[in-house]
Amino acid sequence: MKVELIQYTPQPERVVAAAAKLCYSRVGVDEIMENLTDEKIDSFLNMLMDLGHESPIEHISFTFAVEGVSRVLTHQLVRHRIASYSQQSQRYVKLDQFEYIIPPSIEAIPEAREKFIQAMEDDQKKYNELVEILQKKHYDRLLEEGKSESFARRMSEKMAIEDSRYVFPNACETKIVFTMNARTLLNFFHHRCCQRAQWEIREMATKMLKLVKEVAPAIFKNAGPSCISGSCPEGNMTCGKIDEVRKAFLQPITHKI
Repeated sequence: MKVELIQYTPQPERVVAAAAKLCYSRVGVDEIMENLTDEKIDSFLNMLMDLGHESPIEHISFTFAVEGVSRVLTHQLVRHRIASYSQQSQRYVKLDQFEYIIPPSIEAIPEAREKFIQAMEDDQKKYNELVEILQKKHYDRLLEEGKSESFARRMSEKMAIEDSRYVFPNACETKIVFTMNARTLLNFFHHRCCQRAQWEIREMATKMLKLVKEVAPAIFKNAGPSCISGSCPEGNMTCGKIDEVRKAFLQPITHKI
């Protein structure tokens, strides 16, 4: 899994501090900005986040590029609706050899791993066969309709892979770029850094949190699963590891969490 923070609002904490201070100030934003030293920004934002005043942090956004993840993960990711997504298309990109994600529980058992890989190879074989069958059908039809050979060749492949992709599994590797504002990210981390979150999206969320903490530490100082700043919201479904989780997330973040 590759997770990169490829863009974010310049000087994010300065922007949030200025926006928040404007709410309580008689002066304009120019004067507010002039008086914002690094020390004042840090002190003000720490107070702001401890109070849970989150609306000003909607002014800053973060864009991530993620590769080497499964469609299982992205199906969960896009449920976070206050965000923008651009994902590699299986409709326009022909997968001559699709990559796939093997869950650790399957990877750890040789017999399970062998069966899983065989299933992936079977899916690729069926995809290739379907593409060939459908492409020929569409190609012949387009020629009969008077289309040029180059047009028929190009369009028949596109039409063939559009329907052949239905045989691909959830394990199919994908790539995605997405943007979230800081408030959405806090909510995302509450849900997806939790030990009860699915392992793959939890790993991605933890890597994302490490990246944003490096550029906006005061804003994300309390970020992570809900239990790090209160009781576990999972009730009887709790993981039972609240002390361990708090220790992991309230210290410098590592990808091993």
